[in-house]
Amino acid sequence: MKICKNCGHRFEGKFCNHCGQTAETKRLNFHYLRHQLTHSLFHINAGLFYTIKQLFLRPGDAIRDYLEGKRVNYVTPFSFVLILTGFYILLCHWLHINLFSASEESLKSDIGSGKSLNLDEWFLSHFSWVTLATIPLYTMGTWICFHNKGYNFVEYLVLNTYKAGQRLIVQIVFLPFIFLVKHSLNIGTVMLIVYLIDLGLHFWTNLQFFKPMKPINIIVRSIFSHLIMTILVGLAVLIFIVVMSL
Repeated sequence: MKICKNCGHRFEGKFCNHCGQTAETKRLNFHYLRHQLTHSLFHINAGLFYTIKQLFLRPGDAIRDYLEGKRVNYVTPFSFVLILTGFYILLCHWLHINLFSASEESLKSDIGSGKSLNLDEWFLSHFSWVTLATIPLYTMGTWICFHNKGYNFVEYLVLNTYKAGQRLIVQIVFLPFIFLVKHSLNIGTVMLIVYLIDLGLHFWTNLQFFKPMKPINIIVRSIFSHLIMTILVGLAVLIFIVVMSL
């Protein structure tokens, strides 16, 4: 019998059956540090690349597998999005790209008494939170239009979190191209292409995720869910501008 150093429970085997603590806890040294760093980095990278591959080869099936319990090879959805948003922000700063500005006149907005806030800088510096905040709005559309398909709100939240990861990957892939053409091509044109790709991924993922529903039924519901999301995002942006203007 062994005594767990974490909870004091007596147990047999390699792990405490009460709290899960490993039986062997060696003294911390450089060997331990090297092992932990190598293991952590390999696990994150392997899971990240596997998740990305699955989301572009079989997105709806992969997300359904995750919801059904096949999770060991995937990065968890919220970690996935946070990793990608961090990389996206890093690339934007490195390449000096700002996709939030539509014109020179829109760069600044007067807020309050004589105070000026650069909204583009604000959105970029808070991009992770903005991305996470919009996911429930996407989820509301999905939940309303597919409410009778056996999934609850949290499961639809996971579905739309992985979809947010898809969108981020597409944007990251296009950032170097935007950097190369930003002085000779309207960025709005490039963003329209990115948006159409995102829209295609939205329908493709739903077609896989909600099978064996009829494809036309899935497409119609997906269109309405996207419209609901667009309205909710528009309202959220309007509320944000009004609040920040007070």
